[in-house]
Amino acid sequence: MTRGHRRVVRVVPNGPMLVEGPVRIELPDGSVVESDRFMVAICTCRRSKTYPLCDTSHRLRRRSEPSARCPA
Repeated sequence: MTRGHRRVVRVVPNGPMLVEGPVRIELPDGSVVESDRFMVAICTCRRSKTYPLCDTSHRLRRRSEPSARCPA
């Protein structure tokens, strides 16, 4: 990345985090996931079968209680 270029990260309410790609995601267990897409959706709900990438599983179930991640 050049010095003047900043990546854009968008947090989608009740959805994924969108990051300008390409990206390399390093997980706590040491595994690495790479994507060369121009925009990458990173799962924040941990429901995705393709975690850490979002597969839109967050759309299947709605939470009845307010999210602990994003206090109002």
